[in-house]
Amino acid sequence: MFEGQPKGLYALALANTGERFGYYTMLAVFALFLRANFGLAPGTAGAIYSGFLMLVYFLPLFGGMLADKFGYGKMVTIGIIIMFLGYLFLSVPLGTGSAALVGMLAALVLISAGTGLFKGNLQVMVGNLYDDPKLADKRDAAFSIFYMAINIGALFAPTAAVKIMAWAQNTFGCTEAESYHYAFAVACVSLIVSMAIYYGFRSTFRHTEGSKNAVKGDGVAKEAEELSPKEMKDRIVALCLVFAVVIFFWMAFHQNGLTLTYFANEFTAKTSEGLQSMAFDVTNLVLCIIIIYALFALFQNKTNKGKGIAFAVIVVCAAVLGWKYSQLSGSVEISAPIFQHFNPCFVVGLTPVSLALFGWLASKGREPSAPRKIAYGMLVAGVAYIVMALGCLNLPSPDEQAVAVANGTATYASPNLLIVTYLILTFGELLLSPMGISFVSKVAPPKYKGVMMGGWFVATALGNMLVAVGGFLWGGLSLPVVWGVFVVLCLLSALFMFAVMKNLEKVCK
Repeated sequence: MFEGQPKGLYALALANTGERFGYYTMLAVFALFLRANFGLAPGTAGAIYSGFLMLVYFLPLFGGMLADKFGYGKMVTIGIIIMFLGYLFLSVPLGTGSAALVGMLAALVLISAGTGLFKGNLQVMVGNLYDDPKLADKRDAAFSIFYMAINIGALFAPTAAVKIMAWAQNTFGCTEAESYHYAFAVACVSLIVSMAIYYGFRSTFRHTEGSKNAVKGDGVAKEAEELSPKEMKDRIVALCLVFAVVIFFWMAFHQNGLTLTYFANEFTAKTSEGLQSMAFDVTNLVLCIIIIYALFALFQNKTNKGKGIAFAVIVVCAAVLGWKYSQLSGSVEISAPIFQHFNPCFVVGLTPVSLALFGWLASKGREPSAPRKIAYGMLVAGVAYIVMALGCLNLPSPDEQAVAVANGTATYASPNLLIVTYLILTFGELLLSPMGISFVSKVAPPKYKGVMMGGWFVATALGNMLVAVGGFLWGGLSLPVVWGVFVVLCLLSALFMFAVMKNLEKVCK
């Protein structure tokens, strides 16, 4: 998994981890902040939330255009600075009036613009590391590692948001609405760390920062290889077909910050006991992840010393988990944002499993192509929402639940429903997202790598814009109907993907 990867991959991945930690700390509580601070209706809050996500993923198109002309490294640096200013403004409490709302929207524009310069171009630089033919076969694994690093940042973000808000309330007597700004301030600190990593290890990836150049096996720069007009057209068409499909995946997936968070807040039990309660402590999740990686080290290590260290790590982590379980007493409170740590936890934990599975299939000559993995990802996302629909058959609509809560007769679902849904969604994400990014970096015409990576984010942006649909459905409709909308869209998208599979797989060869 990690063997033979260039050092630049880890430097770029860690720089992205810092930025993503701040972003997801803010995002974990943002929809709830809109309703708590400004008193917005679910649909209105959803429109602002999805509009912000749309900008975050749409503006990399323009960031890519600028980077293709001026260089990827320059745009990444400028992007970090602009993002920092946006988070800084967002962390300032301006109250609840119109001026505060305008100030918040201005901060969101800055964050979106900075992300547009940073996110896509950093990923192009990762892809550029593998233009060397000696490293080409490690590209898919590299993007899985890079994606895992993103989710390491996201794993700790919900806990950070909840803890910093509780600290602000207890230490400074902040109201709930005021405490959100302390969570937003965490992003400022994380960007400083991200910038330090980027410049501290820049020597390992400096050769990827320029535009329109690829790297030969001997490390000498050359002009990007020219494609024939037909090859250019075939590649761009294939990419656009993929972009069209993933719109609906992100529409469904990013309900995790909207309707799935609404569900956690309004329909999920507020406490947890026993073994289940351990899942809401991020320390326990980290220990489980360490055990997974140590198990792989145990079976893959070629030396007895390495195997012994891996076994010792497993024993220590298991012992700590056992001790923590023995100390459980009573129930723990569950806050809605904390559910968002399950998806990144599953990504980090399952990435080596995914790589091992596809590595084994590759050794047998049966590994699915990147487009086929994307189609399977859409199917799996549909299954996740089928699970939600079945789990909500006996629950009232959101409007009916609000009345029941007021009357003290509300019915709540087990936290396991959301945990299982996030697990299934993560399987779909691992099939679609890192493989999609890898596909773009491989298939994109060399002169237009920045623009094509921006195109991937535009598709994500359109999906994020459609996330608002979930917010407008939230109210009088029954929950199975709400989740059923996403089931239908995911399954139809998967069918379309399989219908055009031959054209997509042709450009992968």
